[in-house]
Amino acid sequence: MVTKDPGETRVTLSDDDRCPCGSGDPYGRCCGPLHRGEAVAPTAERLMRSRFTAFVLHDARYLLATWHPTTRPPRLHLDADVRWQRLLILGRSGGGPFDADGTVEFEAIFRTPDGRGVQHENSRFVREDGRWFYVSGVVDD
Repeated sequence: MVTKDPGETRVTLSDDDRCPCGSGDPYGRCCGPLHRGEAVAPTAERLMRSRFTAFVLHDARYLLATWHPTTRPPRLHLDADVRWQRLLILGRSGGGPFDADGTVEFEAIFRTPDGRGVQHENSRFVREDGRWFYVSGVVDD
């Protein structure tokens, strides 16, 4: 069940809820441990999926923590009117457990008060000291 915390735009999930990243697994066995700092993403795609779920949950803290320091903004404002609904992974290059970098191409489907939209992006990731970080993305209009 998805609920909003009072006074915040942050959304919460129970560990039994299906994870929004599209894996089909429950949140508590998928992105939940990454968000709680109990595990790190083993691949760039897993980090991409966990970041999508963080957007669903309006978890700016996790998004900033997984953003590479060289490109990370000082703060992140997440629009409460944007509801991220579905993630489709279209392709990947590198980004495996033994790679130092990789890319993930995806489409993220969202809804705003103005209607449905799709963000098509090719994101770049790097792995440093065993942790994957989002570096940048090229968004197609």
